[in-house]
Amino acid sequence: VQLQASGGGLVQPGGSLRLSCAYSGYSNNNYGMGWFRQAPGEEREFVAVIGRLGGIKEYSDSVKGRFTISRDNAKRMVYLQMNSLKPEDTAVYYCARPSSPWTGPVRARSGYGYWGRGTQVTVSS
Repeated sequence: VQLQASGGGLVQPGGSLRLSCAYSGYSNNNYGMGWFRQAPGEEREFVAVIGRLGGIKEYSDSVKGRFTISRDNAKRMVYLQMNSLKPEDTAVYYCARPSSPWTGPVRARSGYGYWGRGTQVTVSS
């Protein structure tokens, strides 16, 4: 299993970024996918999760209404569209795959057994 996140960068408050995660090495219709983030000195926290076919999506309260998770199974990609970015969104963002096939949305970090290398998002003027 391989996951590779990209698309981070420096953006001003109120701006937008779209993160991408390419995945490979397994049957893509059996697993949900998640995005997490980790700010300096903080624990890695849940951001969003999407079901195996893209119909179910859940978000943390801190990003709900601003971020949108999506996926394209044909391209083996997961995306995180981030709008109305705030300085507190600054973190390293990680895409992750749960250890077990889909039975419902997983928010707990411990439920994810595969992680990509993170991509840095910095929101600053």
